[in-house]
Amino acid sequence: MVALPHIKTKEELVSLVNEIGYLPFITNELTGFSVMELTDRTSWFTDDYETDPWYWRSQIAGERTLVYAKLFSGRAGFVSREWYPLFANYRRNGYDFDTLFEAGAAPRRQKLIMDLFPGCENIPSYVIKKLCGFGKDGEKGFEGALTALQMQTYLVISGFSRRRNKKGFEYGWAYGEYATPEALFGTEHVTSLYGCEPADSFAVILERCSHLNPGISREALLKFLR
Repeated sequence: MVALPHIKTKEELVSLVNEIGYLPFITNELTGFSVMELTDRTSWFTDDYETDPWYWRSQIAGERTLVYAKLFSGRAGFVSREWYPLFANYRRNGYDFDTLFEAGAAPRRQKLIMDLFPGCENIPSYVIKKLCGFGKDGEKGFEGALTALQMQTYLVISGFSRRRNKKGFEYGWAYGEYATPEALFGTEHVTSLYGCEPADSFAVILERCSHLNPGISREALLKFLR
C-alpha cells in the first residue's frame, strides 16, 4: 500500500480524503486503507470530541465537508465532494431512484424509504423505520435496504442524533440521520457526470484504488468497490 500519513485531527482527515478521493472508516480487506488504521488506536472511544475519530465522523457528516455513507462493500467511509459524482454516475448507472423502481430493479422496501425524500431530510434511522412500517410485525429487511440505498448513492448520512425523552433530554445511542445527496450538495453537482459513461467513472475510481493499494489483486479491488 502507498504510505498514507498518520492522522491526528479531524482537519487532517478531511485534507487527506480531499487529496486521495475516498477512504473507508474501519478496517477492511485492503490492509492499511482505513481511518481506523491511520489513527492512534488509543484515541478511539474516549469520548473526546477533539481527538476521537468516532466523533469525527459525526462532525464531518454534519458539517458536510465530506460525504459519509456506506459505500464500500456495505461499510461506511468518506468520499470527497469532488469525487462523489464519480460514484453517483457509476453506481446509479443513469437511473434516478423512481426510474429504477419503475424498471423493476429496486424492491418495494427501498421505495418505502425513498418516498420520504425529498421533502423530509435529516431523518434519524429509527424514525424512517417507524414511518415506513418496518418491524417485527411489518416490513422486513430495513438495515439491508438502508445500506443498499447508500451503496447506490441515493442516500447519505447527514449527521447523528439521539432519542429524546418526554422532558427533552437525550438518551441512548446516537442514530444516523439520512438525506439525499442532492439535498446536501445540490442536484447539479451530484449528477454532474451523468453525461459520461458509468464504466469510465468506475475506471477512474478503480485506478485510484489500485494506485493506493499496489499489489492487491483486481478481484479484491472489485469486491471492495462493488
